Amino acid sequence: KMPALHIEDLPEKEKLKMEVEQLRKEVKLQRQQVFKCSEEIKNYIEERSGEDPLVKGIPEDKNPFKEKGSCVVS
Repeated sequence: KMPALHIEDLPEKEKLKMEVEQLRKEVKLQRQQVFKCSEEIKNYIEERSGEDPLVKGIPEDKNPFKEKGSCVVS
């Protein structure tokens, strides 16, 4: 098991090196405009909503969480 790395324990120079390394990774990422991504996500969800049990519901006979019996306290 590797020991935990605590950023606050590192010297300032090491912190800056890590930050530069992270920024170099991030600058290579392909970026898209939010409105385009959100439209794609919306379409994806709408196309699959008929299969979604949270939208469609689960038939009683196939519901694994259906209560098996009832409890009556008298």
